Amino acid sequence: MTILGLENVGKDFGIKPLFGGVTFSVESGERVGLIGANGSGKTTLLRVIAGQESPDTGRVMFSGNPVVGYLPQNPPFNPDATVLDTIFTASSTVMQQLHDYEAACQQLAANGTDPALLARVADLAAQLESSGGWSLETEAKIILNRLGITDTAARMGTLSGGQRKRVALAHALIEHPDLLILDEPTNHLDADTINWLERYLERYSGALLLVTHDRYFLDRVTRRILEVDRGKVQAYAGNYSYYLTQKEEEAARREVEDHKRDMLIRQELAWLRRGAKARTTKQKARIDRANDLMSAPRERKQEGLEIAVGARRLGSKVAELHGIGKQYDGRWLMRDFTHILQPGERLGIIGPNGTGKTTLMELLTGRTQPDEGKIVVGDTVVVGYYDQESRALDDEQRVIEYIREVAENITTADGSVITASQMLERFLFPGAMQYSPVGKLSGGERRRLYLLRVLMSAPNVLILDEPTNDLDIPTLQTLESYLDGFGGVLIVVSHDRYFLDRTVEHLFRFEGDGTIREYPGNYSAFLEIQEREAAAAAEAGSAGTQPTAKPRTDERPPATNTPNAARKLSYKERKELERLEQDIERGEQRKQELEQQLATADYTTAQPLAEALAQLTTQLEHDVERWSELAEFA
Repeated sequence: MTILGLENVGKDFGIKPLFGGVTFSVESGERVGLIGANGSGKTTLLRVIAGQESPDTGRVMFSGNPVVGYLPQNPPFNPDATVLDTIFTASSTVMQQLHDYEAACQQLAANGTDPALLARVADLAAQLESSGGWSLETEAKIILNRLGITDTAARMGTLSGGQRKRVALAHALIEHPDLLILDEPTNHLDADTINWLERYLERYSGALLLVTHDRYFLDRVTRRILEVDRGKVQAYAGNYSYYLTQKEEEAARREVEDHKRDMLIRQELAWLRRGAKARTTKQKARIDRANDLMSAPRERKQEGLEIAVGARRLGSKVAELHGIGKQYDGRWLMRDFTHILQPGERLGIIGPNGTGKTTLMELLTGRTQPDEGKIVVGDTVVVGYYDQESRALDDEQRVIEYIREVAENITTADGSVITASQMLERFLFPGAMQYSPVGKLSGGERRRLYLLRVLMSAPNVLILDEPTNDLDIPTLQTLESYLDGFGGVLIVVSHDRYFLDRTVEHLFRFEGDGTIREYPGNYSAFLEIQEREAAAAAEAGSAGTQPTAKPRTDERPPATNTPNAARKLSYKERKELERLEQDIERGEQRKQELEQQLATADYTTAQPLAEALAQLTTQLEHDVERWSELAEFA
């Protein structure tokens, strides 16, 4: 059954049409992902569907009278309202009963055994029993707990932006609408909460329409992709992985068609140049066809972001952290933390919200000072800090002025010099947009502009704190490609599992009690370690049901700060680890050579090169897996 239908919907803000002729439908229970570049109109389209804005053309239709839930990127809020009021605000009777019941329970907890309150709670409990609201109450408790919402009496104005987003998400989920519209739901959520949200939405019975930059989330939750591109919306069956496959096939097909067209044009030009005269109907038709071929417009290619900034030379000394400790309100975020950053290091920082990840970045950049220990920074270090809040942005400033503050002329990675305006064009800010105030940009465009300013300083130590928030997928893909060739030190704080897998080589995890634990490998390797440890703990727990000797109280507990700390590497394993490191380095170099050769190969030589590349890739994967296993012990 169709729950939502759009017919020739268009929106125009005066400068240029945002989108037009948008026609598609969403079925009951369907899961649809909406993707596209920043500024393409994704958020505006969601607002039109949710009834927050009116379309300039066309119409939005709903079958029956479905309940539509909408989570915007930056949810509006009443600063004086409590969290409880915000979560349970709805027109349904059951939601109102839940609100009144929770409020009465809060009052009862504060005022003791007040008979009137006891009677009120009992009456509301009976109402929930008759309306079948207890199942919703149970689900609400689970959602609030998993989203970390504990103080429902707090005022919305006292919460951070991330906490307000969680409250709005809780409201959208608890309401359980027939159509749930989510705009960047994973922003401000840690990885564990994102995993839970994935599983929750997989079981969700209503229809789902969402915008997200999290590619793992998009791949696992959605079953159809809608792409907003150059004012049009194109539908693709399947999840994000299948969408990429279809896009690749489209590009290959278009390349073949363009090649055929070019060949035809060359043939027709050659015929015309031989002096054909339009004396017969047949000759005249051929001349007309040749002119039509040459004058027919080609499909306008999608604009692509280009990151072409360089990095400064970095010496052997980067930064040394010796016994660092930092506390707030008597709670230690980290203590006795020591680490020496090495040239070329690619480090990921993970952990629950509020455990101190951003504080560590503030310490590294000198924005705050440690309470214990010291930080020594090398003389050649130039830090580029992309913080969560984009604090360097001034809404009143024009885009071009904001960039010119850094430099009027910029040296690119290939050594050429371009103007600030040309660099802005490479970052998809055309001439007219360059003279707009920063405050007029969309959330994603603001973050892209801020990223450009950070990179323009040519840093050799790049710190990215939640870089995936508000950036579109094409920008993230380009950034990841740029980071592949970045020769400096990279530090990434992120909950985006895909981005971490693509960019980092080892992790520090904030455990939430002031301790920081190191894990080798990327985020997927971290998950494998956790799974093995959980399985080992479960096995130890089942074995622990047997009688065991009581431990001596004067014995120190065994060290558990690293995975597989039960034994050390043997001499043979140490040699194997050293050999693997050399093999992996040589293999990566050979892989690059084969990829370069394959890019320029003809048909006869491409097949053996492709087979060699596939064989080498398989061997590298095996070597890296074994290296990761040994590195855990080391």
